[in-house]
Amino acid sequence: MCRRMKEELRSPRPGDAAIAELAAVHRAAFPEAPWSEAALGDLCASRGALLVTEEERGVLQGFALARVTLDEAELLTIAVRPAARGRGVGRRLMTRLTERLADRGVARLHLEVAADNAAARALYAACDFVETGRRKGYYRTGRTRPADALLLTLLLPG
Repeated sequence: MCRRMKEELRSPRPGDAAIAELAAVHRAAFPEAPWSEAALGDLCASRGALLVTEEERGVLQGFALARVTLDEAELLTIAVRPAARGRGVGRRLMTRLTERLADRGVARLHLEVAADNAAARALYAACDFVETGRRKGYYRTGRTRPADALLLTLLLPG
């Protein structure tokens, strides 16, 4: 099985075919609240954006998108196709992303995750993120009860 992971050297722009592919993966990963092509295009084109992808046989399996500001970054989203879950795609994306961020002199990576998202929480725990805060009842879309947002931080080497 041939896998390819890369950092996008030229971030896709709104209207690029690559943005449609990112949106399709995000829609499959988050059917209750997918991001639009326009939103993903704008984020990828924004200052400090860093996109890391993984492909298998020419098909995008997942991506991680972060935004860097000075020596800190925020993970905006990480999305993996449901059919590719459980095969280490998310872990490889996080590893590659944190390596690229550390290479850029980033000291801390922040993110937020729904408290009821066990799979994502397990990934972030395996990557050594620590809880630094909580937003009560933050996530509401697609839920019968609101879920708290956990604020997590990872200190990067360097």
